[in-house]
Amino acid sequence: MMAGIFGAWLFFSFQSTSKESISYQNGNVFRNVNLNALPDGFVKASAISTPCVVFIKNESTVQYGGGFGWFWDFDPFGSRGKATSTGSGVIVSKDGYIVTNNHVISGAEKLTVVLNNQKKEYAAKVIGADPSSDLALLKIDAGDLPAIAFANSDNVMVGDWVLAVGNPFNLTSTVTAGIVSAKGRNINLVQNQFPIESFIQTDAAINPGNSGGALINTAGELVGINTAIQSNTGSYTGYGFAIPSNIVNKIVKDFIQFGEVKRAFLGLNAADLDAAKSESLKLNGGVVISEILDDGPAAKADLRVGDVIIKLDEKPVDTKATFDENLAYHRPGDEIKITAIRSGKEIVKTFKLIDKSDNNALMMKGAVNSKVMGADFQPLGASDLQKYGISQGIRILNIQRGGYISQMGLPSGFIIVKFNGNTYSDAEDLISAMESSRGRISMEGLTKEGSRQSFSFFSN
Repeated sequence: MMAGIFGAWLFFSFQSTSKESISYQNGNVFRNVNLNALPDGFVKASAISTPCVVFIKNESTVQYGGGFGWFWDFDPFGSRGKATSTGSGVIVSKDGYIVTNNHVISGAEKLTVVLNNQKKEYAAKVIGADPSSDLALLKIDAGDLPAIAFANSDNVMVGDWVLAVGNPFNLTSTVTAGIVSAKGRNINLVQNQFPIESFIQTDAAINPGNSGGALINTAGELVGINTAIQSNTGSYTGYGFAIPSNIVNKIVKDFIQFGEVKRAFLGLNAADLDAAKSESLKLNGGVVISEILDDGPAAKADLRVGDVIIKLDEKPVDTKATFDENLAYHRPGDEIKITAIRSGKEIVKTFKLIDKSDNNALMMKGAVNSKVMGADFQPLGASDLQKYGISQGIRILNIQRGGYISQMGLPSGFIIVKFNGNTYSDAEDLISAMESSRGRISMEGLTKEGSRQSFSFFSN
């Protein structure tokens, strides 16, 4: 059981370390090593990668005690103080770009990077941060740094030897070994509307402070950024998880070119295929389309709820995690090919991807806000009506705390099918009926999972 989750091909303009010799910290001693003289294996991989991993200090202000909520700055029973947290980062370019986890730098008022040789500290500037992938890119004013070489994480196989390089428990330049235990893991770590989770799982020891450090292969190349551990204690007792280097590659390039991550969307939602459907379709994997956004690219390409996606641009889709990973390599405007199974037959659809703002606009299409009820009301589109097997319904979204909908205890995504025995296809008509109702009222509807529910309330 997971009792705690703790943060523990780059062909762009970056240049990786290719020196014949390198100076790195070995214990408390700094050594200049002739790499060509070292045999291939853990020692050589450690010598190559360790100088590329840095120590990161995050200084922030935190609130201690008190409990006055919104106005905690003025809480006489609480106090504010300075706090320092630490983590790791990986140098990805000679001129000072460093990749780390978003949670390592979150809330920072001051970020300091200490190089492996411990000779100098650098103030770091945040170039970009992305909560959905838990990645961030820093820049320090330095040159001729040892930059790590990126491996193609698609080629990583379960059973491969890997090393975790980082600074656990403030112990600099620590290397641990293990194997790749699994790929494409989703552990629900990223709490974001559109998370990217397709972790490499390893049994190499990863502890607090390793976050943002390197997971490398036996050639000293980066295969992932260490991000989390599965533990009952908060320290290593089981497995560690790393973001694949190919995802890191794409996101780092986005940060440098645009200052943000360019996420691409299909205009659909998908879920893992259950065992019964896998068996009936004789499939070993895939994701089933659970929702199609009206007027989105998937809808225009005639993809439908219930279609099972098995390939994305010829890459096999085994799980929702691998589906999200493959999609994460693309940008808005890219043309993509989807291979799916419908009624036992293979279909192929090609269309262009959209960006987050366009996707959000589709998600909120037709929604009407009621300040009195404290929520948005959105008529269901054709695909949702088909999915739930109803002729009309109105979904509740963006519930505001303190409003009537919140007081009723209705969850976001709940679909109102009947209100006081009447059906509604127009959101404004339903809002008017709800706002003017007095006395006992009744409501019938569906959860977003499709379960039927009925409610009865009394309104003054």
